[in-house]
Amino acid sequence: MNPDTLIRRAPVRLAACTAFGLTDAGRVRRENQDRFLIDPALNLVAVADGMGGHAFGARASATALDCIATRLAADTTSRAHADAAHVYDPDATVHDASACAMRAAADALDHANATLHAMNLRERLAHRSMGTTLTGIWQPSGSASLISLHIGDSRLYRYRDGALTQLSRDQTLYQQALERGVIEHLPPRNVLLQALGPLPSIAPIIETHAWLPGDRYLLCSDGLHGEVPHGEIETVLGAMTPQGIDDACERLVALALDAGGKDNITAVIACFDGG
Repeated sequence: MNPDTLIRRAPVRLAACTAFGLTDAGRVRRENQDRFLIDPALNLVAVADGMGGHAFGARASATALDCIATRLAADTTSRAHADAAHVYDPDATVHDASACAMRAAADALDHANATLHAMNLRERLAHRSMGTTLTGIWQPSGSASLISLHIGDSRLYRYRDGALTQLSRDQTLYQQALERGVIEHLPPRNVLLQALGPLPSIAPIIETHAWLPGDRYLLCSDGLHGEVPHGEIETVLGAMTPQGIDDACERLVALALDAGGKDNITAVIACFDGG
């Protein structure tokens, strides 16, 4: 379950999709603080963009992904035992599988935040608190739905029927200003309102999504979506084939580099069966 910081040599097969990820430091920054995770055992795909200066950002993103995967793995085991008990208990309360999965995702994010926040306090990093964004999709075992986990400004997109839709909402001061109707003197785009680590509590966004055959999901850091226009991302995902996930990731990273590559760049694509 270790987060992968290298180019995947081959796409990875999950329960209902095939995924591939690529990350690059960009043209300006010497260190890559982005990390991504593709875990076929958990059917989990996630991207994290660390912050906190040299070394701290990379540590934060890697730690968060490990915490999320570890917590979801433990929850999967406990839910399997609970389901088995439910079969033999006819008086057991009926439970909603999606609601349980969403609670598990929220718990995993809380665990990651608590871990990072404790590290900040223990190591007296308050003046330069390390933290990370995190965006992921998780298909719990036996579930037909996807659970999305989101905090910060890394993004989740879905390409379906010729159109690219942004499923996540940036938790930034800039996005908040736009939603309030501000059109002049907008704040910087990279000022986060939410992240894992700096504060003792978080307000993540957790949702369910019904996937369809042929769906293509893109998870990316702001080093990609901040440099490459929506239409260009849509064109790349529209032109890719299920066998060309790696080429599509390489194309997206190349576009961000060509646009300046001012930040670390990460792209992970999950292509669902049937396309």
